[in-house]
Amino acid sequence: MTTEAPRPRFPGESEEYRAARERLLEAEVALRRQVEAVAQLRRGLPPGGEVSTDYIFEEWDEQTQAPRQVRMSALFGRHETLFLYSHMFNPGETGTPLEAPCPLCTSIIDGIDGAVPHISQRIAFAVAAKAPIERLRGHGQRRGWRSARLLSSAHSTYNRDYLAETSDADQCAMATVFTRRDGAIRHAWSSELWFVPPEPGQNPRHVDFMWPLWSVLDRGPEGRGQDWWPELEYP
Repeated sequence: MTTEAPRPRFPGESEEYRAARERLLEAEVALRRQVEAVAQLRRGLPPGGEVSTDYIFEEWDEQTQAPRQVRMSALFGRHETLFLYSHMFNPGETGTPLEAPCPLCTSIIDGIDGAVPHISQRIAFAVAAKAPIERLRGHGQRRGWRSARLLSSAHSTYNRDYLAETSDADQCAMATVFTRRDGAIRHAWSSELWFVPPEPGQNPRHVDFMWPLWSVLDRGPEGRGQDWWPELEYP
């Protein structure tokens, strides 16, 4: 029979603090187990619906300095899995200024861009927006994005078909995973938590898993707060 070694203590902590921390630690361990249990359910999903259209996207060709077309099937590269993030960036209307990119989506890609070289060792990763590729590329350059593959879905029905666009053409943040096996591309998973009403005092949190901002803020006593959101620029 083995006994668990006592956990290390931090300088100056009271017994009251340590007792409360032990209760919190038990909850954190339970959460860790639950996260893995949910991941197992996700990995165990049966094959989703087959993608009936080889969607055409546009990306910027640095050699020709012009847009080029790329089909969804080509986005997989050497991988069997494609992670496609839908960035909220309304295309605007003819003769009117294009709307600014979503600050929240921008914060997400700000945080994950540096991890893309690691992610792409295992799966393909890309960011798609309904705005023209010139606008998305320019935005990425201003933010300093170097690794995320940027695509425009302006000339396809991808956003509408995979619930990244409402019937009123409003854009939605949506993370979607596709698989390619035996020549067939299928939908594997999407961040459908967006469509589930959140608990009081929460937001949907459907893409928090790829957004390190909140994970860090949640560790502090102030938490993420209810009224603060990231912005494109700060004073």
